[in-house]
Amino acid sequence: MALTSPSVGTLELSTPRLLLRPPRRDDFDDWAAFAGDAEATRFLGGPQPRAVAWRAFGLMAGAWALYGFGMFSVIERSTGRWVGRVGPWRPDGWPGNEVGWGVRRDAQGQGYAFEAATAAIDWALATLHWNEFIHCIDAANRPSVALAERLGSRWQRRALMPAPIGIEVEVYGQTAAEWRAGAAQRGGLPR
Repeated sequence: MALTSPSVGTLELSTPRLLLRPPRRDDFDDWAAFAGDAEATRFLGGPQPRAVAWRAFGLMAGAWALYGFGMFSVIERSTGRWVGRVGPWRPDGWPGNEVGWGVRRDAQGQGYAFEAATAAIDWALATLHWNEFIHCIDAANRPSVALAERLGSRWQRRALMPAPIGIEVEVYGQTAAEWRAGAAQRGGLPR
């Protein structure tokens, strides 16, 4: 992962196959298509109509503007295609500092979520100085549980998400020290 600029407006993280950056206006059509896909969002609250997806998209852009972090748009470097959103997230009342993910259905199973989450975690620990991070996962979402475990996170507890979400989730996570110690198993050193 390479940080090419400290400014949110030009922030980009590079991985071998992906570019991570704050959402831009031209990402919205792909964001809305992802948000409207019942299968891709089955464990993320379900499909949203375009107007609701627009509000969520604006919420994420607002988090970047106000707090300096939020989910990154994940762009496939070889094609320029938007493939998902991954990154640090901590709304008011959240059970902890989360690094979460959501990848379009046609990009799932290619390791993009792992690659992007690894870069996002490295960035969050280095830039936001988090001492620990979590992943909030629906218990039935076996692929996300497997990804959390592949990242080195372990089950910690159940948590009730704040209103209006109000569902119980499984919380996986680890400390910054555990993340750094696991770098060799992930195939590289944290940056």
